[in-house]
Amino acid sequence: MEFKSIAVFCGSKSGNNPLFEEHATKLGNLLAENKILLIYGGGNKGIMGAVANGVMDKNGQVIGIIPETLMGWEQHHEGISELIVVENMHIRKRMMYERSDAAIILPGGFGTLDELFEMLTWNQLSIHNKPIFILNTGGFYDSLLTHIKNMVKENFLYLTMEDAFTVASNPSEIFKNI
Repeated sequence: MEFKSIAVFCGSKSGNNPLFEEHATKLGNLLAENKILLIYGGGNKGIMGAVANGVMDKNGQVIGIIPETLMGWEQHHEGISELIVVENMHIRKRMMYERSDAAIILPGGFGTLDELFEMLTWNQLSIHNKPIFILNTGGFYDSLLTHIKNMVKENFLYLTMEDAFTVASNPSEIFKNI
């Protein structure tokens, strides 16, 4: 499958591990080098800003989608190809899903997990069937992956982990699967 656009869900903070921003920047570089349009949350801070800057540094294309309420919080990015301001988070997520061929999940907080689980749920319900990649930078998602394995073991999921998403430990691994 050829990807023309990929949604990246990630934190608007940088986190404690410098590898988080390093991987985000590298992912952005790889998206641009492979001529894949980045669809992301529109912020210029943290990992979110790093992935967008990584694309822009390599002359790639970036569309940011940000709700009005986060314009000040996430400090919208003024140096990207296009910034779309929407009414709320639900519209933001829907537009990001609709405009992308796949999703990559980087480290983040509650919002990132919300976006991951909504995409997984929509795949499970056949609302869409977009590939999902989890970038497990520095083992950030190890505990979550252990919990998902337990959900499979306890027979609460309709998909196996392998069918639900692909886990990579660095950005280059993702591009081996694309």
